[in-house]
Amino acid sequence: MAFDLSNDIQRAFRVSAALQDMTTSDMVRKVLQLPYRKGRARPRLTITLKDEDFELLARKYDLDPQDRATIRQRVSEELQGFAHNYLTPPKQ
Repeated sequence: MAFDLSNDIQRAFRVSAALQDMTTSDMVRKVLQLPYRKGRARPRLTITLKDEDFELLARKYDLDPQDRATIRQRVSEELQGFAHNYLTPPKQ
């Protein structure tokens, strides 16, 4: 079931869900007092990459576009670096 809600309302659900280590769908179920999973079954971040995306990333990392396993690994490292920098307080 899909709902057309304002960006602010959607953001509130996404942020609340993230802070409680839940999916947004489970957060909605919790608010509606329906059964939901207490924790993520498999916590992961997803993105859909097209062939063109792999080509751009291969150029960025100076890799062969067919070496998707290494590209995925480099993307994972870059995302982890972003999160680490985001979560680390700035130095004074």
